[in-house]
Amino acid sequence: MLQLLIVFIAALFLLVVLTVKYRWQPFFALCMAAIVVGLGVQLPAETLITAMKTGLGNTMQSLGLLIVLGTTLGALLEYSHSTTVMAQFILKLVGEKNAAFAMSITGFLVGLPVFCDSGYVVLSGLNHQLTKKTGIPMIVLAVCLSTGLFAVHAFVPPHPGISAAAGVLQVDLGKLLWMGMIVALPTMFIGYFWAIYAGRKWADKYEQVNETTITNATTQYPSVITAFLPVVVPIILIATKSIATTYLAPAQGLHAWIAIGNPVVALTIGVLFTLVHILKHNANGIQLVLQSAINKAANILMITSAGGAFGAVLASTNMGTYAAQLPLHNLGLLFPFLVAVILKTAQGSTTVAVITTASVVLPFLPVLGLATANGTILCVLAMGAGSMIVSHPNDSYFWVVAKFSSLNIKPMLRVYTIATLFMGLMALAVIYIFSIFM
Repeated sequence: MLQLLIVFIAALFLLVVLTVKYRWQPFFALCMAAIVVGLGVQLPAETLITAMKTGLGNTMQSLGLLIVLGTTLGALLEYSHSTTVMAQFILKLVGEKNAAFAMSITGFLVGLPVFCDSGYVVLSGLNHQLTKKTGIPMIVLAVCLSTGLFAVHAFVPPHPGISAAAGVLQVDLGKLLWMGMIVALPTMFIGYFWAIYAGRKWADKYEQVNETTITNATTQYPSVITAFLPVVVPIILIATKSIATTYLAPAQGLHAWIAIGNPVVALTIGVLFTLVHILKHNANGIQLVLQSAINKAANILMITSAGGAFGAVLASTNMGTYAAQLPLHNLGLLFPFLVAVILKTAQGSTTVAVITTASVVLPFLPVLGLATANGTILCVLAMGAGSMIVSHPNDSYFWVVAKFSSLNIKPMLRVYTIATLFMGLMALAVIYIFSIFM
């Protein structure tokens, strides 16, 4: 037991050192951590290799299409200007005087299919326009938009970290989607309120660096309905399938029809909606967009698969049997939350933090009292909450927000980083409320 615990801690320490100090690509760092665990507990070489291959393959099988389609949908929405149309529609709806709130809502909606860093790059030009027209400090608009995007990124499939964790713990993606959205909403509001309070309080103390302007090469924008359909329809289909399979009896004959609510089918429908508009108006660059989406998805898939390999090796050590002897039963949801906090704060990536936490926590589920259908979903959401604390200069998203908002590091630390702290704590509180009624 002591040997296993020492090896386990050493593997996590190695993972952090390789990704933080030596800047290794997370795929190789996770594989090295898995090898250290295997060698440390004297797993036979054949068993170690088989476990890694099985874990990698199972993860690719369960998440491959989901991540490729999610990445493709996000790239197509950016290319077709659908994200900009959604932002402008929301801004018109709430008015320029409520521009900060509009950017939070925009981040939340755009963030459902689009990764937070890509979404911020695409929409940051709108922030520059709004700060000139309304006089609202850039730090306020930047934190509103970035936290809106971040809230969804941490909790809602098909984003890679939360999707990978769902695969490791074998939770229902449809149920996770609507529960994740419920958790993400108050989390977004905390980011908004802190941005308004802290941003206005400290904005005049710092100067911005030279502005970065974002321009688009094409001018053919879709209608509001065309822009929203690829986002709204998949969400409705996935949520409907989850609710129907949970509350309706199979004899009612609806399950065959709502099979289109399978996340892969639903995302494919979203991709097709967007492709129709692009092929009609601006098909010239579609090959490059699809190639870029595949390249990004491949990187994400390799990281998530390496996380699966790490988890499979941990499972091969029979850690769950030893975990039952540890006094962890009183920690419950706090355990996955704290593991994710440590990993996120240390190495910066939300995705890597959640994937690694899922592999670490899996053997401990029974002793934590989370080895149930609802318990595993709450556990995944707790990992998402922990992965928000905190985004600081070792997080690439921190620099995306700073660079494309033309902001110095001090206001980013004072406003954005603290916002992510409050968001993670708010999310954990909402998850605990969920646990009372589930």
